[in-house]
This record gives sequence, C-alpha cells and structure tokens, in this order.
Amino acid sequence: MTTEDKGTGKLELVATKTFAPYNEMYKVVDYLNKTLKEKQVIFGLTKDAEGRMTISIYET
Repeated sequence: MTTEDKGTGKLELVATKTFAPYNEMYKVVDYLNKTLKEKQVIFGLTKDAEGRMTISIYET
C-alpha cells in the first residue's frame, strides 16, 4: 500500500484463518479491534454455511 492509498478508506487484506466454530470468538474480535485500532488494523469474523469461522485481518 502506498502512502497515497492511506486515508482513502480502502482496507488491505493481510491474512485469514478458518477454524472450527467457537461461540465467543466475536468477543475476541471485538477486543482486538478496540485494543489495536491505533495500530491501523481491523479484524473481521465470518461464519460459513457449514459453521466454520474465518477471522480476517485488514490494514487500513
């Protein structure tokens, strides 16, 4: 990401990891987002049709 891209609202996907369902994973993602927002990273969480969860890490 160039310095020109910074501040454009674009998110750059850094990494993803898929794992078995964990009911309280949303709390972990919320904690990470609140704690690391100053580091310009955002965490996302999705659940697919089979129930697997995927955590995504984005850089702003």
